[in-house]
Amino acid sequence: MAGGVLIFSIYLYESYFFTFSEIDRAFVQPGPGPVTSPTEEYTANAYYEPYGGAAGGVNVWVEITDNHEKNKVQTIYYSDAKSDFSMKWMDENTLYIQNNEPDYPNSNRSIELEIGKEIYHENGLACKSLLMKDEYETCFQNE
Repeated sequence: MAGGVLIFSIYLYESYFFTFSEIDRAFVQPGPGPVTSPTEEYTANAYYEPYGGAAGGVNVWVEITDNHEKNKVQTIYYSDAKSDFSMKWMDENTLYIQNNEPDYPNSNRSIELEIGKEIYHENGLACKSLLMKDEYETCFQNE
């Protein structure tokens, strides 16, 4: 009984109290970037997070730095990293993130995100989080 309550409590905590601060930054590797927006208001940086040792994989996340607001940093994208990853600004407030494995059609995690309004989290933890709900208007996840 106590084990079931513990497991349920952990599930609730993981589901509804997620923040990007839980990313394991011990073995972080820099990814593509920095990529500066057309008016230099924002800078996008990508980072890789290896997991699972030799048989594991790599996650990728993108942070946006607001260069005019005391260098405020917000994570806007988190996903399993694919072999074809890049970022480019579509306009001042929209970043296109390409994250695709060309040989596997169902692996495409590419998306356009409006800075300050939209985020992407592959498995949706950020979308369900009660702690993060005020940080964005729309949260996308892989379906």
